[in-house]
Amino acid sequence: MAGALSFSLAFQYFLLTFFHYLSIAANANYNIQSLGAKSDGKTDCTKAFLSAWTSACASTQPATIYVPPGRYLLGAATFAGKSCKNTAITIQIDGTLVAPSDFNIKFESVTGVSVIGGTLDAQGANLWACKNSGKSCPTGATTLAFYNSNNIIMNGLSSINSQKVNILVDGCHNAKLVGIKVSAPGNSPNTDGIHVEKSTGVTIMNSQIGTRDDCVSIGPGTSNLWIETIACGPGHGISIGSLGWDLQEPGVQNVTVKSATFTGTENGVRVKTWARPSNGFVKNILFQHLVMVNVQNAIIIDQNYCPDDHNCPNQVSGVKISDVTYQDIHGSSATETAVKFDCSKGNPCSDITLEDVKLTYKDEPAHSSCINAIGKSSGSVEPNSCLSL
Repeated sequence: MAGALSFSLAFQYFLLTFFHYLSIAANANYNIQSLGAKSDGKTDCTKAFLSAWTSACASTQPATIYVPPGRYLLGAATFAGKSCKNTAITIQIDGTLVAPSDFNIKFESVTGVSVIGGTLDAQGANLWACKNSGKSCPTGATTLAFYNSNNIIMNGLSSINSQKVNILVDGCHNAKLVGIKVSAPGNSPNTDGIHVEKSTGVTIMNSQIGTRDDCVSIGPGTSNLWIETIACGPGHGISIGSLGWDLQEPGVQNVTVKSATFTGTENGVRVKTWARPSNGFVKNILFQHLVMVNVQNAIIIDQNYCPDDHNCPNQVSGVKISDVTYQDIHGSSATETAVKFDCSKGNPCSDITLEDVKLTYKDEPAHSSCINAIGKSSGSVEPNSCLSL
């Protein structure tokens, strides 16, 4: 049944992509070169992109903005949708969008936008070097962001050398990210692959993410998130959080992560919350059919999250974690403790389920650690469950 569902979803996305390509010939087509863009990677093409967007928005028929092969220098650009008449705009990228120092592509309040193909090169190496030197540096920019938008598709898009987060989905409903490739080297700090928050109905499928931070990070207010067939590594794994920094914070619920492979990551699947008061929550989470290859902290809940142990709040996390299932998770741990549940003493984790889990450490059984964690296990579970009944 699961295989049939995966095939069905993949076929649907194939059809979406096919009809997007077909629409290029049939619909209004705005070629950025015809609007003055140069493919030399040095001439600022921002004006041509914004001109194409204005024309596409003014059309009441489906429209395509076409980026031919080549390298195009694009500065910080906001594509606003509030006055847009069009709810079917495809941005077909056959080239590479290259960043100056303030690179940021932002879509705000758009509906029915599809970004198909292409590469985003944020050229973040100089900023990474600055941050790694301990100097005072710019914060850097998110490469591609969608805010408060509906019915979004990103298909076959590559993001390299991001200054900060590669792709951000914030305040959106119904977004599909398929065939995404993210690549950032090991010296690139805070370069999350895909970050989702305050969004519903987001699907991330068939993607390869290697970075120095979370492959996928899931922020407050996320619900009905489906993540499937992800190759994660290097990076910090797939993380819910960090949560609970604010007292008033929307929760995370109805999240599925399935058929993912983690290779050499610092974590596998993680939930992380700050140890401070909050009314946030995490519930109805499924981690299923996962493979770990030499992964630290393959399964971890950390409710005393404090990176680098710097300025830690040292209080009690108010985030309530419940109904989290780990099913069919196999592979090798790079740390002796492969399963770690460090839950809040004020709000113990509840309804945690381990089912058919086998994680080894150096070809020997790994260990598990539980603090304030209540749940059950079924099937074969290695390391042995330490959950309280």
